[in-house]
Amino acid sequence: MNPVLGAVGGTIVLAILAIAFGLILSGIDRRVVARMQARVGPPLLQPFTDVRKLLAKQNIVPANAIPWLFHAMPIVALASAIAILLYLPFGSFAPVLGEFGDVILVLYLLIIPSLALVIGGFASGSPYATVGAQREMVSMIAYELPLAVAVIAIAWRLMAAGVADPFSMLTLMQTSVWDVVGPLGMLALLILLVMMAWVTPGELSKIPFDSPEAETELAGGILVEYSGKNLGLFTLSQAVKMVAMSAFGIILLLPWNLSPFLGLTGAAAGIADLVFFLVKVLFVVIVSVTVVRTMMARFRITQVVGLYWLVLGVLGALAVILMMADAVLLGAI
Repeated sequence: MNPVLGAVGGTIVLAILAIAFGLILSGIDRRVVARMQARVGPPLLQPFTDVRKLLAKQNIVPANAIPWLFHAMPIVALASAIAILLYLPFGSFAPVLGEFGDVILVLYLLIIPSLALVIGGFASGSPYATVGAQREMVSMIAYELPLAVAVIAIAWRLMAAGVADPFSMLTLMQTSVWDVVGPLGMLALLILLVMMAWVTPGELSKIPFDSPEAETELAGGILVEYSGKNLGLFTLSQAVKMVAMSAFGIILLLPWNLSPFLGLTGAAAGIADLVFFLVKVLFVVIVSVTVVRTMMARFRITQVVGLYWLVLGVLGALAVILMMADAVLLGAI
């Protein structure tokens, strides 16, 4: 098959599956939150109904908006969220475009959906959206620090262990960093696991890190002026980004496949590993997003910065020191 046609076909299939799975995750998230709050909750497929209704409605453009920018940002957000998935392996399936990117590229791509939200908020001309966009920028600056520290620490430890191409997403999935560290390294990885658990809801702007939306303060904030198809596209982009961010964390810190333990090969191994990977994605969403947003109230933007830069920044520095000490004790450096 022509490589270009294969990449296009893979992108289309992956986009459809990611959108469907992301909306299912959103439905499960809402159902679990409702049960934890002693409510019945919406049907599991309610996100599909919500998106279908939004896509059937008319876009309303504010009088003070920049129309072309206002309409373009939802498309950019969804396209960039799907683009992240093209560089991620799922179980034992190689990335669609894995040979053209690595973990650094994925870090950059993770920023684009949030940037699209920011630009869309500014382009709407609403004071509520402007404040929300400013808060989103501050949040982005805050959570990128612990995320970058976690990625660099893991890649450096693999490199110190002699693993070739440690920044490759496929390498990270095939070579568990847990297998190359000693006791100090395992302690560092546990710290990084906690950090990633807190970075994930921040990346997804979920409670307690939803200050850019803050319905009770900003009437919806960054998305207050969006409606119809545009709001539907932003909703889809958030669902896809939930899949992408959870999958990224799994590849970094929970990369094990099921087939080696079951002795499976061929198509059976691929299916088993994919199902196991999706179960891990569901687990990460419930632990990092659902449980956290049910138990906690919204942070002030100053608290968000304090958590990511001070608390997680110090923990990240400690994890790096432990990683270096572990490499020295094992004779890796």
